[in-house]
Amino acid sequence: MLQIQVLQQKKRIFKLFSKGCLALSDTELLAIIIGSGNREDSALAISRKILSHTSHNVGVLSKYSVQNLMKFRGIGKAKAILIIAAMELGRRGKASKSIEKSKL
Repeated sequence: MLQIQVLQQKKRIFKLFSKGCLALSDTELLAIIIGSGNREDSALAISRKILSHTSHNVGVLSKYSVQNLMKFRGIGKAKAILIIAAMELGRRGKASKSIEKSKL
């Protein structure tokens, strides 16, 4: 099972590399951040569960705390922090684009 999960993860990474970020769904992007699953669920399955909890709204996910994320089986402190950090980078990127547009 673990070898299949590793292969699936590599496939998602290759898809991002070859086709770009826009070719991946939010679920696939979150699965790349999560990296690996557990014995019961793949990273993709965990991503689906998390996003279904947010009604597939990444804006809602960006407001989750480490403790909220750790409630999902397969998400420990380290993975929760990775997700929070990725969401924060996205937020900062969006904010910096808004500042650049307002300067024009």
